[in-house]
Amino acid sequence: MSLKYIKIFLGPAVQVINLCNALEEVSIVPVIKDRAESARLAGFGSFSSDQEVWIHPDEEKQAKEILESLSL
Repeated sequence: MSLKYIKIFLGPAVQVINLCNALEEVSIVPVIKDRAESARLAGFGSFSSDQEVWIHPDEEKQAKEILESLSL
């Protein structure tokens, strides 16, 4: 099993939630990285509030189609 994932989106939490809901409807389980929250938990500051959405490479084509259909 490959542990490599592909970042398909970077943006505000509201758009990330919308995208993740659409991905989960077609059985794609995304990984969300929130660097600002990680920094806060570690006791550091962060300037960005954007979140990242990562998916498995096998699901890239279908995920990008969903991303385009949402106009993100």
